[in-house]
Amino acid sequence: MTADRTGGPSRAGSLPLVASELAFDFANTASGRGGPNELEHLREGRDVVIWARHAKAISDSDRDAALAAVAADAGLAARVLSEALDLRDTIYRIGLSLSRRQQPEEQDRSRLAAIHAHCLACAKLSPFGDGFVWRWDASQSLSEAIRGPIALSALTVLTQQNLARIKQCEGDHCGWLFFDTTKNRLRRWCEMAVCGNRAKVRAFRTRNFEAKTVG
Repeated sequence: MTADRTGGPSRAGSLPLVASELAFDFANTASGRGGPNELEHLREGRDVVIWARHAKAISDSDRDAALAAVAADAGLAARVLSEALDLRDTIYRIGLSLSRRQQPEEQDRSRLAAIHAHCLACAKLSPFGDGFVWRWDASQSLSEAIRGPIALSALTVLTQQNLARIKQCEGDHCGWLFFDTTKNRLRRWCEMAVCGNRAKVRAFRTRNFEAKTVG
């Protein structure tokens, strides 16, 4: 679990969803991991619910019912938060290793598989269009309804996607993960307008300083 540095109201409901994969967007609910500006956006059970709806992992009606449920049951709220952070940080460690072209720890792989299996045990295989999807009943298993689609996203990436496309933003003290969907696989930033721009400004200032020093 990351350090709880609040720095103002939680942005769980407004964080940019720029990772191109639900699992990595979830991993990015903490910012600046390990740096001086580390920031936790999931601080209580309601933040998890709000983010899940923001990322379209649950419906509006599920969100409203879930917010009422966690407000009325402190134990449920604590479990939703604790289990969400457990999954999130497991995904982050796996993604970080792969972004560095390292093998993720077996403990993390096993943990992700166990969470996935547990959540699927609470789901139903339901018709959708010409096929089927996994559906969870948030009123019966709230934590699983939130974590289920996220764990499924992570396992789908690991088993069906090109792992070389998993990257970490190169921005200073950012740490966000993303799945590079660009054709040339040259994406470097979580958001070009944020971390990319900052890098350009720093590079410009450095060149300007060096030019003045040489002159």
